[in-house]
Amino acid sequence: MLRLIATCLFCIIAAAAPAQEGAPVDSTVLTNPAVSGLEDILRRQAELKTADDAERATQIGDPAVASPETDQLGTLGGASDADLWRAYRFNAADIDTQVRGPANTTLIQDSGMWWLEFRDGPLATYGGWLLAGTLGLLALFYLLRGRVRIDGEKTGRTVTRFKAFERFGHWLLAGSFLVLGITGLISLFGRKVMIPLFGHDSFSILAIASKWVHNNISWAFMIALVMIFFMWVLENIPNRLDLKWIAVGGGLFKKGVHPPAKKFNAGQKVIFWSVIVLGASISVSGLALLFPFELPLFGKTFGLLNATGLPELVGLGVLPTELTPHAEMQFSQLWHAIVSFVLMAIILAHIYIGSVGMEGAFDAMGSGEVEEQWAREHHSLWVDEVKAKETSSRSATPAE
Repeated sequence: MLRLIATCLFCIIAAAAPAQEGAPVDSTVLTNPAVSGLEDILRRQAELKTADDAERATQIGDPAVASPETDQLGTLGGASDADLWRAYRFNAADIDTQVRGPANTTLIQDSGMWWLEFRDGPLATYGGWLLAGTLGLLALFYLLRGRVRIDGEKTGRTVTRFKAFERFGHWLLAGSFLVLGITGLISLFGRKVMIPLFGHDSFSILAIASKWVHNNISWAFMIALVMIFFMWVLENIPNRLDLKWIAVGGGLFKKGVHPPAKKFNAGQKVIFWSVIVLGASISVSGLALLFPFELPLFGKTFGLLNATGLPELVGLGVLPTELTPHAEMQFSQLWHAIVSFVLMAIILAHIYIGSVGMEGAFDAMGSGEVEEQWAREHHSLWVDEVKAKETSSRSATPAE
């Protein structure tokens, strides 16, 4: 009993020693990676630098260098539990597993903490501020500019802007993206926001449902993305008219300014290509997450980037190209979330203009019919083309 009490007291004193200001620190423990003992463990628990991984990887239970049985961390068989775990960690253990698959060669992936810290730290923080900042700027713009009204006198006539098939593709994409955005935010922020409000049990049900919906609605998003690309890609190719539109801000900042445009103006083209490029990137990384370890993306991508020299140019150094399957998944999840945040911010601006921000804009995707005066103010060249086709069609029809 006395021996047990003495041992406990010794451990308490040893554990408290590093926290005392001015306490002497054995420099050999900090500088000599071969030292492995209680002091080394205590310092590592206090997140002090001790031994590097290269040396630690050799400490996997060699009987020739095992600590004597009489030492504090001595072993009977030449390998302690810590030695065995280091062998697992550094892939040096002679073991087998019943698990079969792309990740079966990695039992322990010990670099995942950076992913968790980035996900719960910068990703959640800056992503949240991006969405909040976008909403704030849109609210400020509305207060300063107000709703963009139709300047001219309404004609009472309408022009068909989008056919039913086009509207279906748009709403399939828009609806699926909204659901994906909401369920994705629940997955990222749910633990911090919803558990304190609703409790663990209620959030568990919501989280499981969100994951199922997110995974299955993603297919609708990818199908719609392909649909709108082939429907509108030719009309969204940039041209010189876009420069004139950009030069006057599309008339959004000043009343009475209406730069000429065809079916899609420069602002709409930016939205279109943002949706196509970012949506495609989100889809690819999403597929990598839907099929774990089957679609490694980042090892080869980092290799291509290293060949350009860009990572070193911007101070990132040489990017790792030999990634474990788990690291590939972690990079895919982070990229998926980062690009999604950017696209959500862009779509918020698109939703604003298409609803409360501009009079008559919603009709284009609502009924497909827009007021002719609205069309002339925002897409004058397109209206001229439509009217020219109507005139040509009437003249080609023989009179009865």
